[in-house]
Amino acid sequence: MLGEEAARESVIVALDCDKQIALELADRLRGKARWVKVGMTLFYAEGPSIVREMHDRGFKVFLDLKIHDIPFQVRGAARSASLSGADILSIHGLGSSAMIAQAREGVEEAAAKRDGDRTRLVAISVLTSMDQGSLSEVGIELPVKDEVARLAKLSFDAGSDGIVCSPQEAAQMRKLLGPEALLVTPGVRPVGSAVGDQKRVATPAAAIAAGASKIVVGRPITQADEPISAFECIVNELVKG
Repeated sequence: MLGEEAARESVIVALDCDKQIALELADRLRGKARWVKVGMTLFYAEGPSIVREMHDRGFKVFLDLKIHDIPFQVRGAARSASLSGADILSIHGLGSSAMIAQAREGVEEAAAKRDGDRTRLVAISVLTSMDQGSLSEVGIELPVKDEVARLAKLSFDAGSDGIVCSPQEAAQMRKLLGPEALLVTPGVRPVGSAVGDQKRVATPAAAIAAGASKIVVGRPITQADEPISAFECIVNELVKG
């Protein structure tokens, strides 16, 4: 159970759409939602300016780029993403501790240059569209929960502020990483919503109860007939627990 403001702070609305629709949704959600997610679909089309436009509308931005490259490139990418205004930035845990450490260096450099708060880093563990069969297909035979834990510990120890995991692993990750870790959980679906391409899902209240810091909800809000009503229903669910 959360207070109303805490509930609004806990929901990140995923704007995985084109700019016109994203701005229309943002304008409708202004004053109600606190966070939006800008992912690859929108960022690759519009670049850093879309982050600034969301800030201008009063939103904090989770820039979900899932950065994964050699450490040198990741340091520069994380620095640039931070300078664009990202409040949270995603990187891939599979990139190694050296890569994650360089991402941390990049966002710290950006914070010093812009004289503001440091962008927080969350490392992708196992995508919520993947299940045990998907992991085996790419040569990982560990159970999903064990692979998530392995990457979570590696990433957190190397400088990530937290991880991205499914709500089904949130309780385990909270216990593993402690109370200060930032746990961002996609794969959240209100009761009655279509699961779509997600495999490891839970309801908003279940995800928060399990230990998630923030939940990412896209299509159940953005594709609803009444997006504001859909968002408010999630807030009410979190308040009631």
